[in-house]
Amino acid sequence: MAEHFSDPFREQRALERGDALVVLGTADQGATGVVRLTGRDRLSWLDSLVSQEVSTLAVGESVEALLLDPNGRIERVLHVVDDGTATWILVDRDPQGVTEWLDRMVFRRDVDVVNVSDEFTVVALLGDGPAAQTVAPLAVAPNGVALSWRDPWSELAAGGWQYSSNEGHPASRWHYREFMLDGEGMTALNGLIASDKIAQAGTLALDALRIAAWRPALADVDETSLPHEFDWLRSAVHLHKGCYRGQETVAKVHNLGHPPRRLVALDLDGSDAGLPESGWTVALAESPEKHVGHITSAARHFEEGPIALALIKRSVPVDAELIVLAPGVAADGQAANGDRAMAARQTVIVPPTAGKAVDVPRISRDRVRPTRN
Repeated sequence: MAEHFSDPFREQRALERGDALVVLGTADQGATGVVRLTGRDRLSWLDSLVSQEVSTLAVGESVEALLLDPNGRIERVLHVVDDGTATWILVDRDPQGVTEWLDRMVFRRDVDVVNVSDEFTVVALLGDGPAAQTVAPLAVAPNGVALSWRDPWSELAAGGWQYSSNEGHPASRWHYREFMLDGEGMTALNGLIASDKIAQAGTLALDALRIAAWRPALADVDETSLPHEFDWLRSAVHLHKGCYRGQETVAKVHNLGHPPRRLVALDLDGSDAGLPESGWTVALAESPEKHVGHITSAARHFEEGPIALALIKRSVPVDAELIVLAPGVAADGQAANGDRAMAARQTVIVPPTAGKAVDVPRISRDRVRPTRN
């Protein structure tokens, strides 16, 4: 796993064309981990825990699901695929923690939960081009089905809801896939990379394309994040499935309320050599002392230049000019170390009107007194 191989822009172009791959590494390198579920109850049991419909998951079908806390806040993002005999879950960060939590949730059900992260390496790419054609035959296929997760972000998933506008939505160009390779498969892949038969890109290139596609990830989540704030209902939430932890909040915010924050895409001032980091403050340009949000992730795109995703307050006007402040930058935009405010232009992803999907009629409080004869 590497951030880049000397030329992130070239790597972005190769990834976008489907000519390159990204080795995400193994869980002990802080990369993607793998959890395996077996047993006849695995899908119905998992369905009772997560935000997405998985009870009828077909062989080889991929879904994205969220683990939420009782208040509907995002705890985990799960990439799920089933091969007919086992369900495989790809997770960012701490797969052992996910395994232990899931195992505690097994009550008198035929389900076995095992962390198998040390057996696999996850390889990511875009599309079905040369890179996919090279990696697919090397993927593990324990039941005759190659273990490949296909990201549903490129279109609205069944049972989901999209707050963002379809017009100009960049998700249509995001055809992301993850393959699971064992040691033998990785040995073969490394040989192909060493002989220049397949190109390798770094994680910086992948992240830049993800941000340009408005694709949220666990890296964008904080301790109070709700799915609605990221437009995550379009890919990872089924609004008509059975109960699961956090469902009441998901339904209440979507049907009756509004998410308190909204995700925006930012075009950043390119005159600065650096990029903002996750957690940097977003403020109003006309009133820099008014902090309205924070950066969740940022990158330098080969066509769009410096870009970022940010969570801001729902009340911020959609045409408001914004600035990004590094730690230590004062309201006047200056800091002792020479840093300054970075201008940012927002593009709406989640509109301020998101939510309130059900029009509840108001009940008149005027009481009609009966007339007496």
